[in-house]
Amino acid sequence: MLSKLSFLVLAGCHILTQAVVIPIEPHLHSPSSFQILDGTPAGTIQKIGGVDTYVTLPQGNAKSKDLAVVYLTDIFGLALVNNRLLADQFAEAGYAVFAPDYLNGDPVPADDPNFNITAWSVNHGAAQTLPPLRAVLGALRGSGVKRIGATGYCFGGRYSTTLSQTNEIEVGIMAHPSSLIVPDDFNIIVANSSVPIEIHSADLDTGFTPQLGQVTDRVMADYKPGYQRFAYAGVGHGFAVRPANASDPVQIKAMQLARDRSIAFFNEHL
Repeated sequence: MLSKLSFLVLAGCHILTQAVVIPIEPHLHSPSSFQILDGTPAGTIQKIGGVDTYVTLPQGNAKSKDLAVVYLTDIFGLALVNNRLLADQFAEAGYAVFAPDYLNGDPVPADDPNFNITAWSVNHGAAQTLPPLRAVLGALRGSGVKRIGATGYCFGGRYSTTLSQTNEIEVGIMAHPSSLIVPDDFNIIVANSSVPIEIHSADLDTGFTPQLGQVTDRVMADYKPGYQRFAYAGVGHGFAVRPANASDPVQIKAMQLARDRSIAFFNEHL
């Protein structure tokens, strides 16, 4: 009998003998590792539950007003235009989208290759990030929103996971998540959650690796609320919001496909 810290990966002969913590790896967040996208965000910063929140609303063919998508940024926060542009694309699909500044006005700068991400992380744990995030969720519920889907990128994938574990949202999506413990975090979902889960993972990611993706698949294999994971070849960590090369059709196709599949998952389950 395997303990919760031991797991057999069925694909191949690899054995995961203990839980794996996925850190925020500084080299994966260097300004040289991704491109800032061109575009003008359509939304505005508003106070939601007392928290600065990027709000972007559908124009025209909108979904029901009792639905909302909460967009959980990577460590670069709302300051990185990529995050606001991607949030806009969910609004274009008909959803009211809310991206809270759960980094409390202190994102990692996207233009400083010497920034100490490890030191930054000490002040951006659950104790600091969950209160503003929950304030926004509470305000949305109080305004009449009945069903909330969360889509989280990198660091945001940690909090899509947390909110799924506690059933504070109705649908959870994680793209190349970090700051997770595998398989423990997914064992918690299986034991406690009724939230459909979708994961977008990168074959070249050295954090949430293909092996850890297979471990997660095994844990979630019989998860009744719904589970699927998509693996993307030729891309690395951050691909769904921060392409390494915006001129590379492989990078752009993967980013667009992750977005389209996320929207389809919300359409099905939200």
